[in-house]
Amino acid sequence: MGSGCACIMESEGGQEGLPTEVKNGMNGIKTLALLLVLGFLFLATGYLLGGRAGLVMGLVLSLAMNFFAYWFSDKLALAMNHARKVTPEEEPVLHSVVETLTRQAGMPMPEVYVIDSDSPNAFATGRDPQHAAVAATRGLLNTLTREELEGVMAHELSHVGNRDTLIMSVVAVIAGAISMVAMMARFGMMFGGGRDRENGGGNIISLLVVAIVMPLAALLVQLAISRAREYQADSSGALLSRKPLALASALEKLQRGVQRQPMQVPEGAAHLFIVNPLSGRQMANLFSTHPPLEERVARLREMSERL
Repeated sequence: MGSGCACIMESEGGQEGLPTEVKNGMNGIKTLALLLVLGFLFLATGYLLGGRAGLVMGLVLSLAMNFFAYWFSDKLALAMNHARKVTPEEEPVLHSVVETLTRQAGMPMPEVYVIDSDSPNAFATGRDPQHAAVAATRGLLNTLTREELEGVMAHELSHVGNRDTLIMSVVAVIAGAISMVAMMARFGMMFGGGRDRENGGGNIISLLVVAIVMPLAALLVQLAISRAREYQADSSGALLSRKPLALASALEKLQRGVQRQPMQVPEGAAHLFIVNPLSGRQMANLFSTHPPLEERVARLREMSERL
């Protein structure tokens, strides 16, 4: 996290023993490894499709898209979810909770938004703690107790402090670029592509790999990174609020709320939220943007026993 949250996470991990510390370290290593795999997939996609020229074009496209994601992904996330900025006078409890947690964490106060949806959920966005925002739905504010709200906001602030919002923006851009190239490859095969080229790209096998294998592999890597960062934010948020059981209770309430009333959000934005907002149905773990709720709750209860 940011300086304050990092100190909380490190000091508490040392005091409470190795399990949380080890899990957090493994999540960080796993995220780095998966980012490297995703980068390799992107470079391989460019090379398979266009040889060295395709590789160079892919790098240029990636830099341009990442520049956009770095500067504008937060505004895009807030706009696509119809979030509106609220003042302390409009939402005194939410502002009070966020302000208290950021002061404890040594973080700047983020902007606070509300989404006028009865489905309970929340997300954070922003490239760094100095340019961050947290958003909660009306359903979440009407469903949770103050302690549970503290747990959820601590989780979201941990995403900001851990730079998860930036990491996931980069991941989404790279995976999206691979999907876009795969779509181009499919069109190429439909309109006479597939002939061998002297620069090493463009044969039918390469096109099939780019069109089918690469986007699926990129999706699986993206989902794995998303799940690892959710585990990390649960742990960091529980340490920040010192109320892991409140966060566990909030997660269970949010899951039940989403089952009753899924949110209408773009599929590409589902990973932003603390619980999957799209459906109450339990998807296969392999294709889920979030870890199994039962596992998240079990880890939080384990933390509560140590704390």
